[in-house]
Amino acid sequence: QVQLVESGGGLVQAGGSLRLSCAASGSIFSINAMGWYRQAPGKQRELVAAITSGGSTNYADSVKGRFTISRDNAANTVYLQMNSLKSEDTAVYYCNADVTYYYSASVTLTKDFWGPGTQVTVSS
Repeated sequence: QVQLVESGGGLVQAGGSLRLSCAASGSIFSINAMGWYRQAPGKQRELVAAITSGGSTNYADSVKGRFTISRDNAANTVYLQMNSLKSEDTAVYYCNADVTYYYSASVTLTKDFWGPGTQVTVSS
């Protein structure tokens, strides 16, 4: 099927920056929307940013002006540039992709896939 692998998380001081990457691999026919979600302890998972295959983006109000989502369609990779990080950005960040993949040589299916998550910790 399809695998998503995130990288780039870590520990950063408030005001600092991090760049997350998520690469998709497997029997991919095409990738539609891709996005980043996050889940802080004791809270529900929430959308951070999303980008369509055509490059249209949307952001959570809490990250507008600080985070930028982008993608490299040729590399099946989505990025999240996070600037001016705050302690409230601390969470596990998950990559999500709506992927059309080869179920067999002649059959494609479309499904949502998730990465395992990467921890982002912002110290104040």
